[in-house]
Amino acid sequence: MKKQNKDIIKKNLWQILLKIPIGETKSYYEISKEMGMEKQTRYIAKLLKENPYPVSIPCHRVIYKNGKVGNYIYGKEFKKFLLEWEKSFK
Repeated sequence: MKKQNKDIIKKNLWQILLKIPIGETKSYYEISKEMGMEKQTRYIAKLLKENPYPVSIPCHRVIYKNGKVGNYIYGKEFKKFLLEWEKSFK
């Protein structure tokens, strides 16, 4: 994929992540579907690893559609902590 297209996709992805409310989650599949890329869920998940601000742009709010937490740049345990902590604000 051309860098130009990848940058546009990432910008759109970051915008979607910023719209996920505190205390809520979306699945990788839901996000890829929202982006019109539902057959590229793994690609979207891979792009999340490139998030330059992993707490500010809340990629930790993205989980597997089966409810499992999934990976996170700072580790699964920290991701679980963030998700539980954010639920306390609801």
